[in-house]
Amino acid sequence: MSTSGQPQFRYTQTPSKVLHLRNLPWECTEEELVELCKPFGKIVNTKCNVGANRNQAFVEFVDLNQAISMVSYYASSSEPAQVRGKTVYIQYSNRHEIVNNKSPGDTPGNVLLVTIEGVEANDVTIETIHLVFSAFGFVHKIATFEKAAGFQALIQFTDAETASSARNALDGRSIPRYLLPDHVTSCHLRISYSAHTDLNIKFQSHRSRDYTNPYLPVNPTAMEGLMQPVVGPDGKKQEPQSNVLLASIENMQYAVTVDVLYTVFSAFGTVQKIAIFEKNGGTQALIQYPDVTTAAVAKESLEGHCIYDGGYCKLHLSYSRHTDLNVKAYSDKSRDYTISDPSLLATQVPAAMQAQPPAGQVPAWDPNLQARPPYGSVPGTFPSQTYQASLIPTYVNAATPAGSSPYSQPGVSSMRMPQPGVNVRPGGAPVPGQPPYYGQ
Repeated sequence: MSTSGQPQFRYTQTPSKVLHLRNLPWECTEEELVELCKPFGKIVNTKCNVGANRNQAFVEFVDLNQAISMVSYYASSSEPAQVRGKTVYIQYSNRHEIVNNKSPGDTPGNVLLVTIEGVEANDVTIETIHLVFSAFGFVHKIATFEKAAGFQALIQFTDAETASSARNALDGRSIPRYLLPDHVTSCHLRISYSAHTDLNIKFQSHRSRDYTNPYLPVNPTAMEGLMQPVVGPDGKKQEPQSNVLLASIENMQYAVTVDVLYTVFSAFGTVQKIAIFEKNGGTQALIQYPDVTTAAVAKESLEGHCIYDGGYCKLHLSYSRHTDLNVKAYSDKSRDYTISDPSLLATQVPAAMQAQPPAGQVPAWDPNLQARPPYGSVPGTFPSQTYQASLIPTYVNAATPAGSSPYSQPGVSSMRMPQPGVNVRPGGAPVPGQPPYYGQ
């Protein structure tokens, strides 16, 4: 028993070569622990400043008998173990060795984990990161990514010494202002060591780079992000433009097919490819134009408009990172209008779509149809209509509202753009006895 009145030991515990020390002074150092324990044997590991009050520690001896010797000594001694005049309470630990004495971020290595605080992913390019860190030695590889902690990068050097010099010089510092966009007000580097030793870079892109392998394939789509983002007059980043639009469609009360999207988007130029897909419970589509200018005009004109009257199938458009879509030439979810061989198209037409329509009806889609006028009414159920408008059922079998057409906006009358040869009367209604006509 110690003179302090509190037992120093727990006698029921199984002996272990790892001892648990309590009631240590604040910020007790490793040197102080070793000084206390070394008379009883060789210390192979320590773990300091643990617990809520940082007043506990673990000490591991090389041999179990050495730990037992220390416990036995202070159990029978009239003088308790002390550090800086404070009584230290000692007991066997439940663990048999100390692991992870140092966190991975404190163990020197050749790869640094850099967290760039105060920026978004596109604010700092991979070229800027390379420029800053290559000042300390040859940078082999860089990989950037986004985590809960923010925008981060893994930077691989030749050896741990080079990585350490970069960390010591840059940790807590800021990237020079002239290397950052004007709207970035603060940017600080928080650097630790990574457990990685050799990064696996699969291709060169704006997010990853391998400076040791000039033959590594380049991802052309991903390389779009190499340019610094354009900042508008309001100080906000402007979206990088692309020839491919990403359309999100909300309030889907009626089916939106590939043909419907072609009718809407071809009003502004040649549509090369279309792909429809489901994401996050909603319907989205990719529409590819031959150039960025055409896509920009279509985006500006169609953003926020509805395909059908009454606020149905509202379009929200943004630029895609894609530049050339890889889609099936013809399916119910995709179309490649750059393929001119009708036989190639015919081989991909589902059997259900090849079925002949009932007598007296007009097929909704003609595989031999190579061109259509830029704009016209989408086939739907109109008053006095007697033909089948589409072989693909609409949502909940709802009929298209009377008079609905592509490119409308809530509160705004439908915008129709008749072309030469289109069978429409003023107001957009079809000629009696004839269905809407898209051209040959």
